[in-house]
Amino acid sequence: MSETVLLVGGGGREHAIARALAPDCSLYAAASNRNPGIISLADGFEKISETDPERLLEYAEEVGATLAVVGPESGLQAGVADAFDDAGIYTFGPQAEEARLETDKAFQRQFMSENNIPGCPVFETFEDMDAACEYIDQSEIDLAVKPAGLTGGKGVKVIGDQVDKDGAKAYIRSEDYERVVLEERFVGEEFTLQAFVADGDLRTTPAVQDHKRAYEGDKGPNTGGMGSYSGTSVQLPFMNNGDYEAAVEIMEATVAAMADYKGILYGQFMLTSDGPKVIEYNARFGDPEAMNTLPILETPFLDVLTAARDGEELPELEFSNQATVCKYAVPAGYPTDPDSGAKISVDEESVGDGLLFYASVDEREEGLYTTTSRSFAVVGVADSIADAEAIADGALAAAGDGLRIRHDIGKSDLIQQRIDHMADLRDD
Repeated sequence: MSETVLLVGGGGREHAIARALAPDCSLYAAASNRNPGIISLADGFEKISETDPERLLEYAEEVGATLAVVGPESGLQAGVADAFDDAGIYTFGPQAEEARLETDKAFQRQFMSENNIPGCPVFETFEDMDAACEYIDQSEIDLAVKPAGLTGGKGVKVIGDQVDKDGAKAYIRSEDYERVVLEERFVGEEFTLQAFVADGDLRTTPAVQDHKRAYEGDKGPNTGGMGSYSGTSVQLPFMNNGDYEAAVEIMEATVAAMADYKGILYGQFMLTSDGPKVIEYNARFGDPEAMNTLPILETPFLDVLTAARDGEELPELEFSNQATVCKYAVPAGYPTDPDSGAKISVDEESVGDGLLFYASVDEREEGLYTTTSRSFAVVGVADSIADAEAIADGALAAAGDGLRIRHDIGKSDLIQQRIDHMADLRDD
């Protein structure tokens, strides 16, 4: 039978999901913003908050959804998957309890510790911020300061990188966090591994490296991600044989310890001289990493959803063995003081061979407007990272005034720095 899928969310990640699903199903979408890329692919769209399970369920039943995909973590935390599953609409996304693997960093670390998941750092959780500051003073190692709840990828402060001890304590005292996690700082190269998960089974995708810092040369504050790249195989240029497989084993151990988990499991790893370590888990596709992964996925995404729903073994995933480079255009002032509500123009014809993914924009009668986050991304897909980067950089002509881009993502000199960095760490 033909499937009707409801997609929840209106960002770049969801545009990538919509593009992967639309050819094979009747697709409907709901989000708090009008993403023109998603709307152009969907048979219907309704403006609904991603954190309103009751209204989203009404719309799902109205369109006769047989499957659902919840894109953003906020919807998972709000229990959208719970509401859909309870109503008999299989949702490819974890219920709120399992989504705590992302939405509660204290739970995440305790879960890893209790289940002996490899790659877990030394950590402590604090509700008393004075006690947390005392722990920082007494620590003989650099620490990462993490609010326990969701912060949109911008809440972590790392001692020895972004702040010193005094800066970390000032940060803790200046914010109104209920709990913070203080954990061992890992040194190495970050990478992401995403997996499709259902019934204790998982299928992994190629590794991706995101770039969190706002400005070229890895300078400035952390963002939700300014862009990312993947190679022509499952591993990245700075990885050795066995590094990818070691990360997969950590993901497998995690899934084995959480039998009810379904959806996407996203592992953010630090490749250290001792192998991969877990920086964090997310309970959904990465943004921008979804835009690297889904365009080269040759297995229909819908086949994964139906197999998961029907209790069948997940299909083996096939990829095109091409490299990808993704670069974001963001509002002026992002991430600290983004120019929200600014009217922008995007020349879709200028993208050329690149793929255009709309993200945190809102389409109105008068035109396209920025919100408080990243506006749109372009992705180059080619037989080498260099060629994919050239396509992505050329496609950035689509960015009009008032938008900023990190042009260095995917360029050979930055990737060589990653390779040299790992070589130096391994030699020490």
